Amino acid sequence: MQSNQGNLQILFNLGITSFMGFFDKFFNREKKEDLDKGLEKTKEGFFDKLSRAVAGKSTVDVEVLDELENVLISSDVGLDTTVKIIERIETRVARDKYINTAELNAILRDEIVRLLSENNTEDADDFDIPVGKKPYILLVIGVNGVGKTTTIGKLAYQFKQKGHKVVLGAADTFRAAAVDQLKIWAERTGCDFYSKGMNADPAAVAYETTNYANENGCDVAIIDTAGRLHNKTHLMQELGKIHRSIEKKLPGAPHDVLLVLDASTGQNAQEQAKQFTEVAPITCLALTKLDGTAKGGVAISISDQFKIPIKYIGVGESIDKLQIFNKRAFVESLFDQ
Repeated sequence: MQSNQGNLQILFNLGITSFMGFFDKFFNREKKEDLDKGLEKTKEGFFDKLSRAVAGKSTVDVEVLDELENVLISSDVGLDTTVKIIERIETRVARDKYINTAELNAILRDEIVRLLSENNTEDADDFDIPVGKKPYILLVIGVNGVGKTTTIGKLAYQFKQKGHKVVLGAADTFRAAAVDQLKIWAERTGCDFYSKGMNADPAAVAYETTNYANENGCDVAIIDTAGRLHNKTHLMQELGKIHRSIEKKLPGAPHDVLLVLDASTGQNAQEQAKQFTEVAPITCLALTKLDGTAKGGVAISISDQFKIPIKYIGVGESIDKLQIFNKRAFVESLFDQ
């Protein structure tokens, strides 16, 4: 009898293991499909240009490399990053003596993965909070219109799906709409919400949101900030004040400062990254609206130029279409025809 029970238990465990394997594969496949669809416009434009660049060519020569340079730049990879990639391919052509155009895709893919690997972009699979950082304080910055509040809402949803208790702090107090929108997202995702209303001191809101998270057992506090201030000096002073107020309440926080950028603006997103990195200690990036643009190549450029990891990407409008950025999955999808 005990033997039969033991066998049944083994079969049950095997069944659970098999089911979980299927479950993981299903959801990984779903993520891949979302990513493929999100990069569809970028892929179409990129491969159309690349195909024309190598049409009728049998080897990777100077002319092909010149055409490839034009393709990368026109795909918003950026001049400096494009030059790096071209130089690396030239080195491989010189080393291997002969490379045909059929191999160009594989080589280009490998060099882009290497580039992303060198620039602090780590592969991750889930929306986990850092070990030993509870409450995890995430300060979110970015100009109006890039999808900042929506990204906060989607992040809140993902953290809630992981079983975390989340509070959203409305420190963008210059616009009544910003406070209202964040409150709607809090209600939609079932998160706590902290606000002192419009025209309140943003640093005070940040401080009190951190305190709220501490006192109410929150795992995560996501704090919104103003999308536009009068000038760079004002921006630096305001963000510095917010940062200091959070750290005063919780030493070592904020644990991450997330800059949200709109990928559909291409090189303008890179200029925004330049401006913000000059005034704030950005630790990670979120790229929104990848699904609505052919300028997805800007992800490669931004990662290379600023040495700041891309942590999240938006690949659709619905609440679950925010993904952890995985460089290998991103590049594989980009080159998957």
